[in-house]
Amino acid sequence: MFRHVIKSIGLLVSVVVVVCGLYPAALWVIGQSAFPFQANGSMVAGPDGKLVGSLLIAQPFSKDEYFQPRPSAVSYDASASGSSSLAPSNYALRDRVARSLGPVARYGSGPQQGQAVGPDVERWFQADRFQGQPHLVAQWAQAHGSLAQAWVSASPAHGAYVDTWAKHNPQRVAAWVKDNPGTPQPKAADLAVPFFEAFSIAQPGRFPSDVSHPGADGKTVSTVEAVREGSDIQSVFFDMWRQDHPQADIAPVPADMVTTSGSGLDPDITLANALFQLERVAGAWARDTKRDAGPVRQEIADLLQQRAKAPLGGLAGEPMVNVLAINLELRKRYGQPAG
Repeated sequence: MFRHVIKSIGLLVSVVVVVCGLYPAALWVIGQSAFPFQANGSMVAGPDGKLVGSLLIAQPFSKDEYFQPRPSAVSYDASASGSSSLAPSNYALRDRVARSLGPVARYGSGPQQGQAVGPDVERWFQADRFQGQPHLVAQWAQAHGSLAQAWVSASPAHGAYVDTWAKHNPQRVAAWVKDNPGTPQPKAADLAVPFFEAFSIAQPGRFPSDVSHPGADGKTVSTVEAVREGSDIQSVFFDMWRQDHPQADIAPVPADMVTTSGSGLDPDITLANALFQLERVAGAWARDTKRDAGPVRQEIADLLQQRAKAPLGGLAGEPMVNVLAINLELRKRYGQPAG
């Protein structure tokens, strides 16, 4: 019996040494000697030599000078990798896709072919009528209360904006409490719908949006203001505009521009997606470098073709472009973006 116990302990120790010691050590030596870049997370540095990210993990880019990655259901948080898991019947999915489409959609035919839809969405929004009825923002909040609440909860500034409104409109708050006796002390998000209803009447053709200003100390300060145009208008109200303009011919948009990946961290976009963004990116760099847009566009298009790679050496799948890598190449070639 004792002999069997000794043999079992010896076997356990041997397995632990091999599996938990020798095997990981061998992999570490091979990785650090033969594949150091990949073994250390495919980390890359910017022009100043500081690490800016990994080629394996997507990160957001907001400037027009840069290509943008696929939307992320986890806000590009590598510690929370995952998808939205929204069903096709869930309006939240339709709304998220529509918000991605609004700023990028273009007409597919007719005299406006190739032109952005966004300016027309803004003009339609300013007219403040949806399906023939006034107070467009109020209709949006009434039809999609969860989206209105999500707007309030998206930022402390939004919540403070609604709280300020509530202090100046105690009668409206009291009316809401009367209709919802189970919530005698409503929070800002609870008052989202009555807030937008009142806002729509007081400021027709406007929507509360984050606006950035330079502060006294030189830092950027963000405030909530009523706006008539901008990316928020194009994003939030594109779906309602589409319902009011069912005959408008919208050019097809690459699917990965508006759909998230399973992880929410896909670092690559299709070449078709990159070429769809090319006009915006090239135009921004042309303004920054004070050059003609045509040559800049051709330079970036050539760069995309050079950097695009399909899986299995091109034998399968779509040509893909790594967003961080291509943006670093643009920064290296054209310098610091303006502003």
